[in-house]
Amino acid sequence: MTNVSNEAVENKKSGSGFSNVMAGVAIVACLVVGYLIWEFVLGNSGNFQNGNPDGDPIDGNLLGMMYKGGIVIAALIGLLTMVIVFGIERLVVINKASGKGNNQKFVAEIESLVSSNQINEAIDLCDSQKGSVANVVRAALVKYQNVQNENVNTTEAIEAIHKDIEEATVLEMPMLEKNMIILATLVSIGTLVGLLGTVTGMIKAFSALATAGSPDSTELANGISEALMNTATGILTSTLAIVFYNIFTTKIDKLTHFIDEAGFAITQAYKRKFGN
Repeated sequence: MTNVSNEAVENKKSGSGFSNVMAGVAIVACLVVGYLIWEFVLGNSGNFQNGNPDGDPIDGNLLGMMYKGGIVIAALIGLLTMVIVFGIERLVVINKASGKGNNQKFVAEIESLVSSNQINEAIDLCDSQKGSVANVVRAALVKYQNVQNENVNTTEAIEAIHKDIEEATVLEMPMLEKNMIILATLVSIGTLVGLLGTVTGMIKAFSALATAGSPDSTELANGISEALMNTATGILTSTLAIVFYNIFTTKIDKLTHFIDEAGFAITQAYKRKFGN
């Protein structure tokens, strides 16, 4: 079992390294996409009076107004793209980890089968259910069968089953929690970058007010537009990131709960059957 576990750990580490590289590539790609959208979509000449991006946006043209938010808007669009990309990635991975059926029903069926000593049937159910909960439960059931053939007392057998549950859980959790730190970081970064854009916009606005004679109304309007657009985009980015993060952490907590519930049921069933 130790050799198998070590091999599984090495495979997980190898896969984790590749995933880290892909996450880095995705981050850079999102920032590039953000810049391209800002430059060629928001900065399209059709969004501005006389077709000049250096001039004023057409009245009511939101894209042109966003373009006037400055280069910080490009960064914010990149961050917003990251939130969407990593949110979709986590959604796919966690839904796959949840298995094919309802986990609550699955755990209840496992408890029933183990209580009836139908271990092979329970293992078959794990194979059909798939997912992180099923993988951990299957490891516990296999160990359940093995310790029956070993000359160990009940306490040692239960400890061995617990150990296998912990090892299997350790292998599954990194996959579930991966890239969650990115979403958590985007919650703060989105707000801070939006605040940076707000500050730069207000600096421009006050610079327009500080000119000799009458204030430069165009520069004043552009400065206020930049501040507000950066504020709005930063808030949107952070809000979406925190919604995704909370949804996914809740799903992970539920999966962990099901693993604990199934593991407890298996060890208690062994204890009832074989006693001390």
